[in-house]
Amino acid sequence: MKSAAAPTDAADHGLLSAARRALAIEAQAVQALLERLDGHFAAACRLCLACQGRIVVTGIGKSGHVARKVAATFASTGSPAFFLHPAEASHGDLGMITRTDLLLALSNSGETAEVLLLLPHLARLGVPLIAMVGKRDSTLGRAATVLLDVSVPEEACPLNLAPTASTTAALAMGDALAVAVLEARGFTKQDFARSHPGGTLGRQLLLRVEQLMRTGAALPQVRPEAPLAEGLLEMSRKGLGMTVITDAEGRICGVFTDGDLRRALDRQIDIHRATMHEVMTSPCKSIGPRELAAEAVHQMEVHRITALPVADAEGRLIGALNVHDLFRAGVV
Repeated sequence: MKSAAAPTDAADHGLLSAARRALAIEAQAVQALLERLDGHFAAACRLCLACQGRIVVTGIGKSGHVARKVAATFASTGSPAFFLHPAEASHGDLGMITRTDLLLALSNSGETAEVLLLLPHLARLGVPLIAMVGKRDSTLGRAATVLLDVSVPEEACPLNLAPTASTTAALAMGDALAVAVLEARGFTKQDFARSHPGGTLGRQLLLRVEQLMRTGAALPQVRPEAPLAEGLLEMSRKGLGMTVITDAEGRICGVFTDGDLRRALDRQIDIHRATMHEVMTSPCKSIGPRELAAEAVHQMEVHRITALPVADAEGRLIGALNVHDLFRAGVV
């Protein structure tokens, strides 16, 4: 039987050939941008860094779709930004541009009428303009404070009509600009997480153990002198997969898990007479309440355990959590 992934006839080979050609053309378009990273690009970065307001990104058609993504990338990486539809600008949205803003305009031709209508308004306000164009000697290119050349020799479209390589180049240049600016700002993972609190990275970098841990009556704990049967019942009742053994002051002495029970049976300990002190693991792993939940995940992975007691600075038990708590919170 032939693999479903393998080309089966000449038609399949034709499809794959067209796809490879398109990818090669777009890859070459992006590769060519490397040679254009010069003082103009650095000047564009400085304008973004100096902007006291918002980076307003605009474009229409396919350039508009790219502009929306570039604006979103800036906004999520520490540079306040939004997308302005140029056709809506002349119908009231022009007021969204203020004197403290910066305009980043995308247009392959550099002659997009709706974008050019913004130029007098920018001049009146003294707003700097970064133009990302495919034709340097265009109206938009000549009006720009800084021009970024994103021209391509050909589109990936076999008719050389549909914006393909040109939009890829513009998107790549926009990403390069946003990334260079975020690095210059010293933007960190924690900063990124604050902009993405609903995402996996946000949960990993913002959620702390104290926000997930079980407390109070939900904590499984017994004294060292308690019989093994009592520890097993406590572990079963609380459903954390462990029992924490604490002294009279509440300090953690050790933990007891299913693994400890198996080891006790292997040692042929009399489970009817044994105390928790005889079968617990001590010292044991624990975590502080202010640690990131992601650190709890790391400890569980490294030590191959599924639950952790939470201790205060004096080693007293104040909480506990297991891998299921981390799964429910979306940290794992």
